[in-house]
Amino acid sequence: MDNNKNLYENAVSDLLKPIYPNRLFKIWMAFLIVALGVCVYAYTIQLRDGLGVTGMRDYVSWGMYIANFVFFVATSLVGMLISAVLGLTGAKWSAPIARIAEIIALAFAAVAGLVIIVDMGRPDRLLYVFTHGRVQSPIIWDVTVVTTYVVISALLLYIPLIPDLKICSERLDKAPKFQRRIFKILSLGWTGSDEQISLIKKCTRVLAILIIPVALGIHTVTSWLFAVTVRPGWDSTIFGPYFVTGAFVSGCSAVIIAMYFFRKNYKLKDYITDMHFDKMGKLLVLLSLVYLYFNINEFLVPWYKLKKFDAVHLQEMFYGRYAILFWGTQLLGLILPIILLLFRKMRRPSPALVISLFVIAGAWLKRYLIVVPTMEHPFLPIQNVPENFKFYSPTLIETTITAGTIILTLLIITILSKFLPIIPIWETKHNQNESKED
Repeated sequence: MDNNKNLYENAVSDLLKPIYPNRLFKIWMAFLIVALGVCVYAYTIQLRDGLGVTGMRDYVSWGMYIANFVFFVATSLVGMLISAVLGLTGAKWSAPIARIAEIIALAFAAVAGLVIIVDMGRPDRLLYVFTHGRVQSPIIWDVTVVTTYVVISALLLYIPLIPDLKICSERLDKAPKFQRRIFKILSLGWTGSDEQISLIKKCTRVLAILIIPVALGIHTVTSWLFAVTVRPGWDSTIFGPYFVTGAFVSGCSAVIIAMYFFRKNYKLKDYITDMHFDKMGKLLVLLSLVYLYFNINEFLVPWYKLKKFDAVHLQEMFYGRYAILFWGTQLLGLILPIILLLFRKMRRPSPALVISLFVIAGAWLKRYLIVVPTMEHPFLPIQNVPENFKFYSPTLIETTITAGTIILTLLIITILSKFLPIIPIWETKHNQNESKED
């Protein structure tokens, strides 16, 4: 009994220790805030001068911003995959990384909405989307499911966190009093009674079940923004599952990257083990294989039929202007990672980190290739317009604002992971007790 108590006390000490801010955290936060300030200044220039400061014109009206939006929505699906799918199937190994996935999901989903605002030439008219939106519009569908997903993701993060908030309020002796008071208020009078435990489990299970169709809907609807058009490159019936599987790939790689940095910087090797990297590497291989199948399907069918406008689009992708980007994304961001992760040595922390960085970079570039090349090939010929109307090239302002959304996401993840226990404390103890009883 004393041994179990000592193990629990050691776990509490290990998992609460990272919550206290250190010098490295302050430097990192200062860097993010300064960088974000530069990006916000770039956005004020866009507000003042209009979208003309970007590379978007009459023909390519969706550029880096929309590619970034699709990427953010995609990566946010990992919360559903880890917390809901793996949690409901009884994969207990995923419990220590579930909160990491939920934080990533919430941050990416929340900022995805801001990315849409950035793409608006008149953000002051955002309210009209809600007051005058039409049910027939896929944009309204997208706004609805994104908002719903953010709410459920926040609840799925908060409810299992309630017992840990109580522990924080009692054990964080060196934390400011106001912070401990906030923890106490948010813990909602948690005492650890059987009734409260049962209620937390039921609520978490209900949310895990609810978030699955919402998460599938959020990226399926996003895919419909493209697929309901007749543009070559977007006119596809498999865009829904194609987008969803691609989302799981980018989300898994984001979790592996976060696992590595939390394990190293927060000294959590005893909780985020090599086994977790091995399992996530195997999961990434499985999802990447499914995604590879949809990639082959997406290009093989139009290539076989080779309709006039499809031919123009595919030629640009395969050996035209976007060939280097296309083949680099496919080979370095998908095929090579699959091959490497089949070997156990490549599923260790450091190799898995490097591979995941290539995968997530490829995932972003893949969204860019979905959005831009199609818009550069309209049905009507481009005539009597300046040269920069014919081809899209992101400007410095546009790139800076896009970087700002990524920086803001990192800022949210940093704050949440620093002021909350990144590994579930109460759940870890509860699972240990259950396993010993079994």
